[in-house]
Amino acid sequence: MRGKVVIMGEIVAVCTSAKKGMRKKNQGTGLLITEHGFEGDAHAGAWHRQVSLLALESIDKMRQLGLDVNPGDFAENITTQGIDLVSLPVGTKLQLGSEALGEVTQIGKECHTRCAIYYQAGDCVMPKEGIFIRVLQGGTVKVGDRVEVLI
Repeated sequence: MRGKVVIMGEIVAVCTSAKKGMRKKNQGTGLLITEHGFEGDAHAGAWHRQVSLLALESIDKMRQLGLDVNPGDFAENITTQGIDLVSLPVGTKLQLGSEALGEVTQIGKECHTRCAIYYQAGDCVMPKEGIFIRVLQGGTVKVGDRVEVLI
């Protein structure tokens, strides 16, 4: 049964990469696989950080520092707009498009090595403002799809 929608936002980019340690490219659409992540993405697998999300509002913070950055440049899978992702508690359910369902498993991450963004700007938003989900129900997601926070 679907929960009550409390917040709605929008997907502005769906990004994947074939290898870890590189920026992801906006594909416009992608297939989420239950308990795995995005088909063909290097970070997918049987673990708690199957899919990463970052808000466009966070990317805009880096743009205000003078960086020419875009969705996927922080290695996030899904870029959203209109949702304060870091305010969502672990365990929050997210409806992604009409088919997929995810559960927040982690807020932020430890950055073991400084990325190129950090060296250019002296900061990086992904470790503080990115979130991670596991895929509870797979399905296709695309740019323009709604993201609904469920309770």
